[in-house]
Amino acid sequence: MKKHNNFDFLRFLFAIFVVISHSYPLSGSNETSQWIYQISNGQLVLARIGLDGFFIISGFFIFQSLQRSKSLLDYFKKRFLRLFPALFVVLLITLMLAPFVYEGTMPFYKNIEVYTYLPNNLSLYNFQPVIKGIFNQNPYHSINGSLWTIRYEFSLYIALALLFFFRKNTDIAKCILITSLAVLIIIYNFFLGRFAGASVLGMLGYEILDLGTFFVCGSTLAAFDFEKIKTKWLLLLATLIFVVSIYFNFYSMVKHLILPIIILLIGFTPLPFFSTFGKIGDMSYGIYIYSFPVQQTLMYFFRLDAYQLMIYSLMASIMFGCLSWHLVEKRVLRLKKTPIIITNKLSKTVRY
Repeated sequence: MKKHNNFDFLRFLFAIFVVISHSYPLSGSNETSQWIYQISNGQLVLARIGLDGFFIISGFFIFQSLQRSKSLLDYFKKRFLRLFPALFVVLLITLMLAPFVYEGTMPFYKNIEVYTYLPNNLSLYNFQPVIKGIFNQNPYHSINGSLWTIRYEFSLYIALALLFFFRKNTDIAKCILITSLAVLIIIYNFFLGRFAGASVLGMLGYEILDLGTFFVCGSTLAAFDFEKIKTKWLLLLATLIFVVSIYFNFYSMVKHLILPIIILLIGFTPLPFFSTFGKIGDMSYGIYIYSFPVQQTLMYFFRLDAYQLMIYSLMASIMFGCLSWHLVEKRVLRLKKTPIIITNKLSKTVRY
């Protein structure tokens, strides 16, 4: 599928937002000192914009991927190839480099958390952010705190898969999505307190509602072929509502509708350079999963301030993101077109 949009650049930008935002707490500074936090009356931080943007774009394109999938097996194969190979590599590299920053009281090879780190994080739902003895003296004690969002993403893939059975009846799919979106927005705005502290498979209720609503809104707009909307007036109106909501402090009430419209309209308006940005590779996922351990390592050896950490970690994270795309992700994604062949006991071969 040819790309004539700006989404590769937007994903890259959102990954950069996360790196910039993490530079504050990982260097021991307060994340609330960000300029965007100050001018938005505490309603926005860059990392949150990045995460919200990721889930909006993901919801839109994953729904379209579901529509194109020949089977649920085909759908989950594509989702697996996009997430897990690169995740496995970053976890493996982290473990290989871990002995160089290890300061535990017991020998590295005797620390049980060393052996559970990879399988726990690959399982997604047994998220293990730390290994005792690694980065203990850093301002923030976590090896790769960014990975917490992947279980939410994958859970939404599973939830969306239920619509596979209605892919030939788009009216039913649209009704389910609109109803789900309305329920989520109502719960978030009026009953959040009852669910915010709840936990499901280690996932917080607040994050399920917040990130999940962005994802579902993205999917809903995809179901209604939002990419066919070419009016600039809608973008201007949505941007105006966004600015007004920030100024009058009601952004949280409208964000799940306004932000998806703004991001998707910007994404589907081809711009010089931005629409061809993807030619150098989709580095966003690699930047996201490598940046946190990169920043922690820089802090371990050099004790940088927020701005120094920001500059050096951005350069290193972009490099790792580029390598991850070209050496791992891009190669693995070629397997998406390879059919899955299953042979049953009656020697019947089925291709998926």
